[in-house]
Amino acid sequence: MVKTIIIETARVFVKLFFFLFYRVKIIGLDNVPKEGAAILCANHVGEMDMFFIGYKVKRLVRYMAKSELFKIPILSPLIKFLGAFPVKRGKADVEAIKTALRLLDEGHIVGIFPEGTRLKNKKGKTVKAKPGAALLAQKSGAPILPVAVEGKYRPFSKIKIVFGKPFSLDLDKDKKYTNNELVEISEGIMKRVYSLLEEG
Repeated sequence: MVKTIIIETARVFVKLFFFLFYRVKIIGLDNVPKEGAAILCANHVGEMDMFFIGYKVKRLVRYMAKSELFKIPILSPLIKFLGAFPVKRGKADVEAIKTALRLLDEGHIVGIFPEGTRLKNKKGKTVKAKPGAALLAQKSGAPILPVAVEGKYRPFSKIKIVFGKPFSLDLDKDKKYTNNELVEISEGIMKRVYSLLEEG
């Protein structure tokens, strides 16, 4: 109860901050599932992506965030409180995958940036992605919620967030997919994410 009140209070302050310092346009917010598991897949523009994506979403998105963020004194307790969990980049992080699958099994929305790094001023002409998004979709059976972010996080600049319609992947839960196959599937997810930028 206390945590819910704090989160809602923080959400009010974030909304006010964004209203004063940014021109945010959000499209397709009603595409966010009101309940049940989903894998939120988004392109990665900057460190504030999770806040711009989530500040008007009524459900708490449990983000898979790079482990380096949890070493920043001010940011670490905040993102932990908001439900983020660390993933080690550059190698397969089994614990992070297990945590994500558990959260999905519990019916949460898990947020992931399939490209694994920030890519500014990118329109998805050449898409490269890690296998994680496809692996989570395969093992959990949860639908993908594509989200596209566009803009630069300079004060008073325009930011566009587009929520696409959730979709499911026809993957065999018991099949042993190769890393290349999973990468190809994840890249297909990101192509759908970037296609959203043409909306609005």
